Amino acid sequence: MKIHAAPVTQIPETVPYAPSRKSAVQTDARDSVEIAGQNIIELLNRAVQAADANTKQALDVAQKLSRQLRVAEERVADLETDLKHYKDRAARAENWLKYISSEIEQKFFGSDDRVRREA
Repeated sequence: MKIHAAPVTQIPETVPYAPSRKSAVQTDARDSVEIAGQNIIELLNRAVQAADANTKQALDVAQKLSRQLRVAEERVADLETDLKHYKDRAARAENWLKYISSEIEQKFFGSDDRVRREA
């Protein structure tokens, strides 16, 4: 029995409309460059979003602290006004006590001195 082999068709080196082997390597490299570039851009976008969120949070905290500082400054000003009022009041009370003390000395002890001098 004789086996007849079918004629062997030669496989073409290139397939129509397919990139050549050399360009296929370049496409793979380009794809990995594209992928790396896209990954870097994505990471940059995430970093920008995180920075924006941090900036917003920092501004919110700064505004809150600014309001608290303004309230504290107003409170300090009020307390300083109260302090001045009470210092003035204490000084007037001290002057009254000195006056009353001198009146007591003159009215009660001054008369004893006169009695003693007369005796």
